[in-house]
Amino acid sequence: MAKPKVAFYWNASCGGCEEAVVDLAEDILKVVEAVDIIFWPVALDFKRSDIEAMDDGEIAVSFINGAIRTEEQEEMVKLLRRKSGLVVAFGSCAHIGGIPGLANFWNRDTIFERAYKEVPSVENPEGIFPRTETQLGNESLTLPEFHNTVRTLGQVIDVDYYLPGCAPPPESIMDAVTAILEGKLPEKGTVLAPDKSLCDTCPRTESKPEKISIKEIKRPHEITPDPEKCFLEEGIICLGPATRSGCGERCINANMPCRGCFGPITGVGDHGARSLSFIASILGLEDEKKMTEEDVQGLIDKIADPAGLFYMYSLPSSLLKRRKMV
Repeated sequence: MAKPKVAFYWNASCGGCEEAVVDLAEDILKVVEAVDIIFWPVALDFKRSDIEAMDDGEIAVSFINGAIRTEEQEEMVKLLRRKSGLVVAFGSCAHIGGIPGLANFWNRDTIFERAYKEVPSVENPEGIFPRTETQLGNESLTLPEFHNTVRTLGQVIDVDYYLPGCAPPPESIMDAVTAILEGKLPEKGTVLAPDKSLCDTCPRTESKPEKISIKEIKRPHEITPDPEKCFLEEGIICLGPATRSGCGERCINANMPCRGCFGPITGVGDHGARSLSFIASILGLEDEKKMTEEDVQGLIDKIADPAGLFYMYSLPSSLLKRRKMV
Protein backbone atom coordinates (compact mmCIF):
# COMPACT_ATOMS: atom_id res chain seq x y z
CA MET A 1 0.00 0.00 0.00
CA ALA A 2 1.39 3.40 -1.00
CA LYS A 3 2.33 5.67 1.87
CA PRO A 4 0.59 9.07 2.11
CA LYS A 5 2.54 11.89 0.45
CA VAL A 6 3.65 14.80 2.64
CA ALA A 7 5.18 18.16 1.71
CA PHE A 8 6.98 20.81 3.75
CA TYR A 9 7.49 24.37 2.53
CA TRP A 10 9.11 27.51 3.98
CA ASN A 11 7.94 31.08 3.26
CA ALA A 12 8.74 34.31 5.16
CA SER A 13 10.14 33.01 8.44
CA CYS A 14 13.41 32.42 10.26
CA GLY A 15 13.73 28.72 9.51
CA GLY A 16 13.03 27.65 13.08
CA CYS A 17 10.01 25.61 11.99
CA GLU A 18 12.25 23.59 9.69
CA GLU A 19 14.57 23.03 12.65
CA ALA A 20 11.58 21.91 14.71
CA VAL A 21 11.02 19.04 12.26
CA VAL A 22 14.67 18.04 12.64
CA ASP A 23 14.22 18.32 16.43
CA LEU A 24 11.90 15.34 16.25
CA ALA A 25 15.22 13.44 16.62
CA GLU A 26 14.62 9.69 16.42
CA ASP A 27 10.89 10.31 15.98
CA ILE A 28 11.60 11.66 12.50
CA LEU A 29 12.40 8.05 11.55
CA LYS A 30 8.83 7.12 12.51
CA VAL A 31 7.57 9.90 10.25
CA VAL A 32 9.76 8.81 7.36
CA GLU A 33 8.61 5.21 7.83
CA ALA A 34 4.93 6.21 7.82
CA VAL A 35 4.87 8.80 5.01
CA ASP A 36 6.52 9.61 1.71
CA ILE A 37 8.11 13.09 1.89
CA ILE A 38 7.78 14.28 -1.69
CA PHE A 39 8.71 17.95 -1.23
CA TRP A 40 11.04 19.53 1.33
CA PRO A 41 13.32 22.02 -0.50
CA VAL A 42 15.28 23.04 2.59
CA ALA A 43 16.48 19.49 3.20
CA LEU A 44 16.13 17.49 -0.01
CA ASP A 45 16.51 18.14 -3.74
CA PHE A 46 12.99 18.80 -5.01
CA LYS A 47 11.84 21.23 -7.69
CA ARG A 48 8.66 23.19 -8.28
CA SER A 49 8.15 21.22 -11.47
CA ASP A 50 7.88 18.03 -9.38
CA ILE A 51 4.79 19.46 -7.68
CA GLU A 52 3.33 20.87 -10.88
CA ALA A 53 3.46 17.40 -12.44
CA MET A 54 1.39 15.85 -9.65
CA ASP A 55 -2.39 15.36 -9.77
CA ASP A 56 -4.57 17.76 -7.84
CA GLY A 57 -5.09 16.45 -4.31
CA GLU A 58 -2.33 13.85 -4.67
CA ILE A 59 -0.41 15.17 -1.64
CA ALA A 60 -2.07 14.00 1.58
CA VAL A 61 -0.93 17.01 3.63
CA SER A 62 1.32 20.02 3.19
CA PHE A 63 2.90 21.63 6.25
CA ILE A 64 3.51 25.25 5.23
CA ASN A 65 5.42 27.61 7.52
CA GLY A 66 6.10 31.31 7.20
CA ALA A 67 4.00 34.34 6.33
CA ILE A 68 3.40 35.42 2.73
CA ARG A 69 5.69 38.29 1.71
CA THR A 70 6.51 37.77 -1.99
CA GLU A 71 4.87 36.87 -5.29
CA GLU A 72 6.77 33.55 -5.42
CA GLN A 73 5.55 32.54 -1.97
CA GLU A 74 1.96 33.29 -2.96
CA GLU A 75 2.30 31.23 -6.13
CA MET A 76 3.84 28.28 -4.28
CA VAL A 77 1.22 28.09 -1.53
CA LYS A 78 -1.58 28.29 -4.09
CA LEU A 79 0.07 25.46 -6.03
CA LEU A 80 0.47 23.34 -2.88
CA ARG A 81 -3.13 24.07 -1.88
CA ARG A 82 -4.33 22.71 -5.22
CA LYS A 83 -2.17 19.60 -5.00
CA SER A 84 -2.95 18.83 -1.33
CA GLY A 85 -5.84 17.19 0.46
CA LEU A 86 -4.96 18.99 3.69
CA VAL A 87 -2.92 22.11 4.43
CA VAL A 88 -1.54 22.82 7.89
CA ALA A 89 -0.37 26.35 8.75
CA PHE A 90 2.81 25.37 10.54
CA GLY A 91 4.13 27.78 13.19
CA SER A 92 3.39 31.34 14.29
CA CYS A 93 4.24 33.10 11.03
CA ALA A 94 1.84 31.01 8.93
CA HIS A 95 -0.74 30.97 11.73
CA ILE A 96 -0.96 34.65 12.82
CA GLY A 97 1.80 36.49 10.91
CA GLY A 98 4.74 36.14 13.29
CA ILE A 99 7.77 38.37 13.57
CA PRO A 100 7.88 39.07 9.78
CA GLY A 101 4.42 40.57 10.19
CA LEU A 102 5.87 43.49 12.18
CA ALA A 103 6.94 44.82 8.77
CA ASN A 104 3.31 45.87 8.35
CA PHE A 105 4.12 48.91 10.47
CA TRP A 106 5.92 50.12 7.33
CA ASN A 107 5.47 49.56 3.60
CA ARG A 108 7.59 48.33 0.71
CA ASP A 109 9.08 51.75 -0.07
CA THR A 110 10.13 52.52 3.51
CA ILE A 111 11.52 49.00 3.95
CA PHE A 112 13.61 49.29 0.78
CA GLU A 113 14.84 52.75 1.79
CA ARG A 114 16.00 51.37 5.12
CA ALA A 115 17.50 48.10 3.86
CA TYR A 116 19.26 49.39 0.74
CA LYS A 117 20.16 53.01 1.62
CA GLU A 118 19.95 53.91 5.32
CA VAL A 119 21.51 50.94 7.13
CA PRO A 120 25.05 52.02 8.18
CA SER A 121 26.65 48.86 6.80
CA VAL A 122 25.19 49.38 3.32
CA GLU A 123 27.18 51.19 0.63
CA ASN A 124 24.81 52.02 -2.22
CA PRO A 125 25.65 55.52 -3.52
CA GLU A 126 23.48 55.11 -6.63
CA GLY A 127 20.47 54.10 -4.54
CA ILE A 128 19.76 50.94 -6.52
CA PHE A 129 16.75 48.95 -5.36
CA PRO A 130 15.82 45.38 -6.37
CA ARG A 131 13.65 45.29 -9.49
CA THR A 132 11.26 42.60 -10.60
CA GLU A 133 12.82 42.63 -14.08
CA THR A 134 16.28 43.59 -15.32
CA GLN A 135 17.41 43.48 -18.94
CA LEU A 136 20.98 42.27 -19.60
CA GLY A 137 21.54 42.35 -23.33
CA ASN A 138 19.09 39.88 -24.82
CA GLU A 139 18.43 38.25 -21.45
CA SER A 140 15.73 39.23 -18.98
CA LEU A 141 16.37 38.45 -15.30
CA THR A 142 13.43 38.42 -12.92
CA LEU A 143 12.86 38.53 -9.17
CA PRO A 144 9.58 37.86 -7.33
CA GLU A 145 7.57 40.95 -6.48
CA PHE A 146 7.96 42.10 -2.88
CA HIS A 147 4.41 42.66 -1.67
CA ASN A 148 3.47 45.77 0.26
CA THR A 149 1.80 43.77 3.04
CA VAL A 150 2.71 40.61 4.96
CA ARG A 151 -0.22 38.18 5.15
CA THR A 152 -0.91 35.00 7.09
CA LEU A 153 -1.25 31.74 5.19
CA GLY A 154 -4.99 31.69 5.87
CA GLN A 155 -5.36 35.13 4.24
CA VAL A 156 -3.99 33.72 0.97
CA ILE A 157 -5.28 30.14 0.75
CA ASP A 158 -7.80 27.90 2.48
CA VAL A 159 -6.16 26.32 5.56
CA ASP A 160 -7.43 23.15 7.19
CA TYR A 161 -5.53 23.21 10.49
CA TYR A 162 -3.20 25.47 12.45
CA LEU A 163 -0.18 24.24 14.39
CA PRO A 164 0.95 27.22 16.48
CA GLY A 165 4.28 28.13 18.06
CA CYS A 166 7.63 29.72 17.38
CA ALA A 167 8.50 27.01 16.64
CA PRO A 168 5.87 24.29 17.25
CA PRO A 169 7.10 21.88 19.94
CA PRO A 170 8.22 18.50 18.56
CA GLU A 171 5.54 16.69 20.59
CA SER A 172 2.84 18.86 18.96
CA ILE A 173 4.22 18.03 15.53
CA MET A 174 4.15 14.30 16.27
CA ASP A 175 0.63 14.56 17.67
CA ALA A 176 -0.53 16.31 14.50
CA VAL A 177 1.17 13.79 12.19
CA THR A 178 -0.28 10.89 14.19
CA ALA A 179 -3.80 12.39 14.12
CA ILE A 180 -3.57 12.86 10.34
CA LEU A 181 -2.32 9.32 9.75
CA GLU A 182 -5.00 7.83 11.99
CA GLY A 183 -7.76 10.04 10.62
CA LYS A 184 -8.53 11.41 14.08
CA LEU A 185 -8.52 15.10 13.27
CA PRO A 186 -10.94 17.61 14.81
CA GLU A 187 -13.20 19.86 12.74
CA LYS A 188 -11.63 21.94 9.99
CA GLY A 189 -10.10 25.22 11.11
CA THR A 190 -9.06 23.93 14.53
CA VAL A 191 -5.87 25.18 16.17
CA LEU A 192 -4.03 22.03 17.22
CA ALA A 193 -3.27 23.15 20.78
CA PRO A 194 -5.20 23.38 24.06
CA ASP A 195 -7.94 26.00 24.03
CA LYS A 196 -7.03 27.62 27.34
CA SER A 197 -4.65 30.37 28.36
CA LEU A 198 -1.01 29.87 29.22
CA CYS A 199 -1.71 31.05 32.78
CA ASP A 200 -3.72 27.85 33.31
CA THR A 201 -0.59 25.73 32.82
CA CYS A 202 2.11 28.18 33.93
CA PRO A 203 4.33 26.68 36.66
CA ARG A 204 4.14 30.02 38.53
CA THR A 205 0.34 29.99 38.82
CA GLU A 206 0.34 28.97 42.48
CA SER A 207 2.48 31.97 43.41
CA LYS A 208 0.28 34.41 41.50
CA PRO A 209 -1.56 36.72 43.92
CA GLU A 210 -5.34 36.94 43.72
CA LYS A 211 -5.13 40.60 42.74
CA ILE A 212 -2.18 42.02 40.83
CA SER A 213 -1.34 45.70 40.72
CA ILE A 214 1.54 46.95 38.59
CA LYS A 215 2.90 50.16 40.05
CA GLU A 216 6.15 50.13 38.09
CA ILE A 217 6.86 48.52 34.73
CA LYS A 218 10.22 46.80 34.32
CA ARG A 219 11.87 45.18 31.33
CA PRO A 220 13.40 41.70 31.71
CA HIS A 221 16.97 42.96 31.33
CA GLU A 222 16.54 45.51 34.13
CA ILE A 223 16.10 42.95 36.92
CA THR A 224 16.72 39.30 37.61
CA PRO A 225 13.18 37.89 37.84
CA ASP A 226 12.41 35.60 40.75
CA PRO A 227 11.87 32.16 39.09
CA GLU A 228 9.11 31.42 41.61
CA LYS A 229 7.07 34.57 41.07
CA CYS A 230 4.53 35.59 38.44
CA PHE A 231 6.17 38.04 36.03
CA LEU A 232 3.24 40.43 36.31
CA GLU A 233 3.68 40.56 40.07
CA GLU A 234 7.23 41.80 39.47
CA GLY A 235 6.08 44.46 37.01
CA ILE A 236 7.27 42.58 33.91
CA ILE A 237 4.73 42.45 31.09
CA CYS A 238 3.83 38.86 30.27
CA LEU A 239 1.19 38.00 27.66
CA GLY A 240 0.36 34.63 29.24
CA PRO A 241 -3.20 35.61 30.26
CA ALA A 242 -4.13 36.34 26.62
CA THR A 243 -2.11 33.56 24.94
CA ARG A 244 -3.02 29.98 24.13
CA SER A 245 -1.19 27.26 26.06
CA GLY A 246 0.54 24.21 24.59
CA CYS A 247 4.08 25.54 24.20
CA GLY A 248 5.41 23.62 27.18
CA GLU A 249 6.06 26.95 28.93
CA ARG A 250 9.49 27.10 27.27
CA CYS A 251 10.01 30.83 27.79
CA ILE A 252 8.65 30.77 31.33
CA ASN A 253 10.97 27.89 32.23
CA ALA A 254 13.87 29.94 30.86
CA ASN A 255 12.82 32.80 33.21
CA MET A 256 11.48 34.93 30.36
CA PRO A 257 7.92 36.26 30.00
CA CYS A 258 5.48 35.05 27.34
CA ARG A 259 5.40 37.12 24.16
CA GLY A 260 2.38 35.42 22.57
CA CYS A 261 3.73 33.08 19.89
CA PHE A 262 0.86 30.57 20.32
CA GLY A 263 -1.69 33.25 19.53
CA PRO A 264 -5.09 33.78 21.14
CA ILE A 265 -7.63 31.30 22.41
CA THR A 266 -10.87 30.74 20.50
CA GLY A 267 -13.16 33.75 20.37
CA VAL A 268 -10.45 36.41 20.68
CA GLY A 269 -10.43 38.44 17.49
CA ASP A 270 -7.39 40.56 18.26
CA HIS A 271 -4.61 39.09 20.40
CA GLY A 272 -2.79 42.41 20.77
CA ALA A 273 -5.91 44.29 21.86
CA ARG A 274 -6.77 41.59 24.40
CA SER A 275 -3.22 41.74 25.79
CA LEU A 276 -3.30 45.53 26.00
CA SER A 277 -6.70 45.38 27.70
CA PHE A 278 -5.65 43.10 30.54
CA ILE A 279 -2.41 45.02 31.13
CA ALA A 280 -4.33 48.31 31.29
CA SER A 281 -6.71 46.77 33.82
CA ILE A 282 -3.95 46.06 36.35
CA LEU A 283 -1.81 49.19 36.02
CA GLY A 284 -1.77 50.84 39.45
CA LEU A 285 -5.07 49.11 40.29
CA GLU A 286 -4.87 49.37 44.07
CA ASP A 287 -3.83 53.02 43.98
CA GLU A 288 -6.04 54.16 41.13
CA LYS A 289 -7.74 56.85 43.26
CA LYS A 290 -4.36 58.36 44.11
CA MET A 291 -2.89 58.24 40.61
CA THR A 292 -2.63 61.47 38.69
CA GLU A 293 -2.61 61.77 34.90
CA GLU A 294 1.15 62.23 35.14
CA ASP A 295 1.43 58.95 37.08
CA VAL A 296 -0.57 57.10 34.45
CA GLN A 297 1.46 58.61 31.61
CA GLY A 298 4.66 57.70 33.43
CA LEU A 299 3.61 54.06 33.56
CA ILE A 300 2.63 54.05 29.90
CA ASP A 301 5.93 55.65 28.91
CA LYS A 302 7.78 52.74 30.54
CA ILE A 303 6.29 50.34 27.97
CA ALA A 304 8.96 50.31 25.28
CA ASP A 305 7.51 49.91 21.76
CA PRO A 306 3.95 49.00 22.84
CA ALA A 307 2.80 48.22 19.29
CA GLY A 308 5.74 45.88 18.75
CA LEU A 309 5.24 44.29 22.16
CA PHE A 310 1.51 43.60 22.06
CA TYR A 311 1.49 42.69 18.35
CA MET A 312 4.87 40.97 18.25
CA TYR A 313 3.44 37.85 16.62
CA SER A 314 -0.07 38.76 15.54
CA LEU A 315 -0.20 42.03 13.58
CA PRO A 316 -1.24 40.58 10.16
CA SER A 317 -4.06 38.55 11.78
CA SER A 318 -5.25 41.44 13.98
CA LEU A 319 -8.07 43.89 13.33
CA LEU A 320 -5.36 46.41 12.38
CA LYS A 321 -3.55 44.10 9.90
CA ARG A 322 -1.14 46.90 9.00
CA ARG A 323 -0.38 50.56 9.56
CA LYS A 324 -2.06 52.68 6.91
CA MET A 325 0.63 54.35 4.82
CA VAL A 326 -0.40 57.16 2.48
